[in-house]
Amino acid sequence: MAPRSSLAAPSAPDSYTRTAIAFHWLIALLIVCGFALGWVMTDIPGFTPTKLRYFSWHKWIGVTVFALAVVRILWRATHVAPALPAGMVAWQRIAAEVVHVLLYVLMIAIPVSGYLYSSASNIPVVYLGLVRLPLLISPDPHLKAILKVVHVTLNYGLLALVVLHVAGALKHQLLDRDGLLSRMIPFLK
Repeated sequence: MAPRSSLAAPSAPDSYTRTAIAFHWLIALLIVCGFALGWVMTDIPGFTPTKLRYFSWHKWIGVTVFALAVVRILWRATHVAPALPAGMVAWQRIAAEVVHVLLYVLMIAIPVSGYLYSSASNIPVVYLGLVRLPLLISPDPHLKAILKVVHVTLNYGLLALVVLHVAGALKHQLLDRDGLLSRMIPFLK
């Protein structure tokens, strides 16, 4: 048997690191808040101070999710995730991988589409009311309409993926009883 190279990939840990768990739950909380806020703010008629405040908060959440997602992706690229349960069938492994990749893509694409929508609407994003972010594109009513549809559609796609993700986690916890969920919620062990 050949000696193990120091360049070999590290073995998969049994659970996620505290940092990975913190990223997961913080981003999840922000996404839920941003989605709920988006839902509520768009149903408020006119341009009231409350509606404008909600739009600002929604944008701040989006910028924060984008920044955390970038850091999370970098973290994930440098840290091995726990292996999936040995008994998991191939199609479930593929589905889990596809859902996770799409979740990462949407964590980036949704804030970017919202930011571009604001730019096309000629409405600046002032992060936390302190830092004015540059408009990335010129105001354009036609592009504004397209970006609004893109932003909303991506959000509903994210909602569907989150439902799949949660359903899969619950299936593993309640039906398979394979301990998969306890890797992200350590107190379930």
